[in-house]
Amino acid sequence: QVQLVESGGGLVQPGGSLRLSCAASGFALDNYAIGWFRQAPGKEREGVSCTPSSDGTTYYADSVKGRFTISRDNAKNTVYLQMNSLKPEGTAVYYCGATDSDLGNWRWENEYDWWGQGTKVTVSS
Repeated sequence: QVQLVESGGGLVQPGGSLRLSCAASGFALDNYAIGWFRQAPGKEREGVSCTPSSDGTTYYADSVKGRFTISRDNAKNTVYLQMNSLKPEGTAVYYCGATDSDLGNWRWENEYDWWGQGTKVTVSS
């Protein structure tokens, strides 16, 4: 059974850091594209970052470029999102999605076949 479990969310002050984890079970991440998305209250889900394969390619939304880093540890079957210099507008539920199909546009949530339950991040003083 394919399952994704996000963790690492919490309350952090503006300028602080968090590392989110997306742990996969039931399949090996090696050949899957993994995307991180977030959904703020009252807003649509938006793509934050993506690692489409294990070749080191990464994508970022302009709003997080230079502050967030996505990485994968295939041995642990886990993808991470290191978030630095967090801003209040980063408050959202963060989700990871997975697909073994070729990505057309990594920012489109419909490209992903499996999703985790989300982890909440609150950036506030």
